Formats: sequence, structure tokens, C-alpha cells
Amino acid sequence: MSEAPPSPENESFRQGDAGATFVLESKGEWYHAGFHLTTAIVGPTILTLPYAFRGLGWGLGFFCLTVMGVVTFYSYYLMSLVLEHCEKAGRRHIRFRELASDVLGSGWMYYFVIFIQTAINTGISIGAILLAGQCLQIMYSAVSPDGPLRLWQFIAMVTMVMMVLSQLPSFHSLRHVNLASLFLSLAYTFIVVFACIHAGVSKNAPQRDYSLESSKFSVVMSAFTSISIIAAIFGNGIVPEIQATLAPPVTGKMLKGLMMCYSVILVTFYSAAVSGYYVFGNKASSNILKSLMPDEGPVLAPTWLLGLGVVFVLLQLFAIGLVYSQVAYEIMETKSADVNQGMFSKRNLIPRMILRSLYMIFCGFFAAMLPFFGDINGVVGALGFIPLDFILPMLLYNMTYKPSRSSFTYWINIIIMVVFTGVGLLGSFSSVRKLVLDASKFKLFSDDVVD
Repeated sequence: MSEAPPSPENESFRQGDAGATFVLESKGEWYHAGFHLTTAIVGPTILTLPYAFRGLGWGLGFFCLTVMGVVTFYSYYLMSLVLEHCEKAGRRHIRFRELASDVLGSGWMYYFVIFIQTAINTGISIGAILLAGQCLQIMYSAVSPDGPLRLWQFIAMVTMVMMVLSQLPSFHSLRHVNLASLFLSLAYTFIVVFACIHAGVSKNAPQRDYSLESSKFSVVMSAFTSISIIAAIFGNGIVPEIQATLAPPVTGKMLKGLMMCYSVILVTFYSAAVSGYYVFGNKASSNILKSLMPDEGPVLAPTWLLGLGVVFVLLQLFAIGLVYSQVAYEIMETKSADVNQGMFSKRNLIPRMILRSLYMIFCGFFAAMLPFFGDINGVVGALGFIPLDFILPMLLYNMTYKPSRSSFTYWINIIIMVVFTGVGLLGSFSSVRKLVLDASKFKLFSDDVVD
């Protein structure tokens, strides 16, 4: 990363770029981009939406969820337009960092984006392994409540599976995995909705209370924490890399992919948020499955149904971990592979197997060591997703298309940048506050994940 960013005009660089040729190969159709986008956005984090509503209430919860959806769709669409504009000008960008550096004309921006992207993507990969290990632990505990296996052992199992799956050579090769991921997200969402309805009408239905915190300060902090959660759930950060998988010309293809993705978002986000918050109110857990399977008292839905939901979540986490590892793999391949030899030649296959396995071992180790990683990820998410998804796309559009300063588009972009800069700073503050409050619960290699 100490090298200067490559010039987009340098065609010989692109021809000798193994990361572009192997990992970000451009063969996909618009629906493949839709699969990738859906896996990158619609994940088990939607099960935290009832908890986010808990800090906002019904009205503000619906408002924030809708505004985040509209703004992120608009943001990703603007990003695709900037990428299409650069392609028509003979400068096709396949990496976020190169696009930002080219449009903004600043070498440091290249390193800023690569740092933020790496922090987010590695954080999500660690989080996916941690949550998948927790899913295995839940299933194991249901069968053998007093069994000897600990959380770190389940994380090791997940890591070994991820080491095997990580050998899929390119982003495009994940298209079938991500199609399955799309159906899995719909499946466990419908399971959770049905389970919440079942819990709401059962004799053990919880008392519903939708009141907010007692003090004004706590209400404000909870609200900004909830807004940060919703922003992070809609976050992506790899739109240029996903668009890079499309076969050129890409004009209009990304918009179709976004429409597919946001159709799934419309179905899953609102149904999970409404059903979970309606039944559990301000007692909703940060994972609604925990509310349905409380530590004390009876399980509030059929155990076999919740178990099936956990299995679906587990399977989708593998896909999410793979998608958010692609930027790391592309960087590795750019440095280690020889583009003049085949993708599966011994010269390229052996380094790929070693480097990707080491990366997964690194993520698995931190997942086992830091089972309180969710709190750390909250800070990373607020500081990372906000600039990549809510600020840079608008800035890049204004710099590329140069709309008139009196135009609606120019000012709506400015307003979004200013508002979400404030949201990011306040969200970071509230996330750091939660990190400090939970610090007494943190234990390295603990068997319990801090909620």
C-alpha cells in the first residue's frame, strides 16, 4: 500500500492487473449484480431492526427506516452513474479507491478509501464468523445443554469451512452462492415474522410497552444509536467492486440490480421491524431470535421453526463473509499473482490458497478472541459506512457532473452530506458510549457474546 495509486489512463497497468483479471472479472449480468447487492445489504443484521425501533418508537422508526432506504438507493444510483460516466470517458474503474482518487484528484483519498474499506470489510468478515459460530453454539446447546464444546471451538469449525469456500476464485463465481443467499434472507425473515405473530397471540405473549427511555439524554443517545444501526444495516461500501463484475457496457445494468435488491429490502426490512417491535416493544433484544428464545421462561415459538431459522442464518453468513472478503482477495491477488499465467496455474493457485486461508484464520482468531466485537463494529460502522455510502457518492457526483449550484440536485446532495456527517459523528459518540458502558463485560475468548 506504499505504492502510488495507479493511473486510470494506464492501459498496460490494467492488462497486467491480476486482481482485476482474476478476482473482479467482468462477466456478470444485471441480475448477478442484484444477487451480490442483496447479499451485501440484506443479512442477519435485519434481526436488530426491532431493537432499533425500540430507541425510536413507531413514528420515528418508520421515518428513519424509509429515509435511509431512499437515501442509500439514491446514493448507490449516483455512484453507478459516476462509474458509467468514467467508463464512457475511457476510464473504467473497478475499485472504489481508484474512482475516488481519480475524480477528486487526490492521492491521499486512494489510501483513505482503502483504509476505510479494509476496516469495514474485515470487520464484517470477523462478525460473520462470530455470528455463525454463535448459531452453531445455539443448535448444539439445544441438543446437548451441558456439552463440553465452547464458542471458540464452533468459531474454529466455521473458519475451516470459510477457508474452503474462500478458494472460489472470483467475485463473479459467487453468483450462485449469492442467489441462494437471497432466498435464505427471505426464508428466515418469513420464519421470524411467523414466529413473532405466533408469540404475540400465544398465552405467554409478552406485555407490550412502547415507551422510550426515562431521561431526555438517554432518549437522544438511544435514538442516535438506533439511527447508526439502521445506517449500518443499509451500508454496503463495495458498490464499485460489484459493478466491476458486470460485463461492459454497464449502462443501466446497475439500476436494475439495485431495483432487485431494494425489492427484497422492502419485503424483509419492514416485515422484520414491524413484527418484532409490535410483539416485544421496548423489550426487544438486539437479536430478535433471543427475544423468541429467552434465557428464562418458555420458548415463544415452535422450537423446530426457530431452529430452521438459525440454520438459514448460518448458511447466509457464509455468503456474507465471502462477499466482504473480495476486496482483500483482490488486493492480495494484485500483489501475488502473475496475470500472464492461468487463474488455476500452480504459480497462482498455491499463493491464493495460502493467502486466503491465512486471511480467514486471522478473521477467525479475532472472532474467537473478541466476542464483544459487535460493540467495536458499531464504532467502525458509524465511522466507515457514513463516508463511503452517504458522503462520497454525492461528492463524486457533484464533482463529475458539476450540476449548477442553483439546482435541486446540487443542494440535495449537499444537504445529505452535511446531515449524515452529523449523524455519523453523533452515532460514533453513542457507539463509543455503549462500548464504555459494556467494557466491564468484556472478556477475551469468552463463551458469551456481549449483547
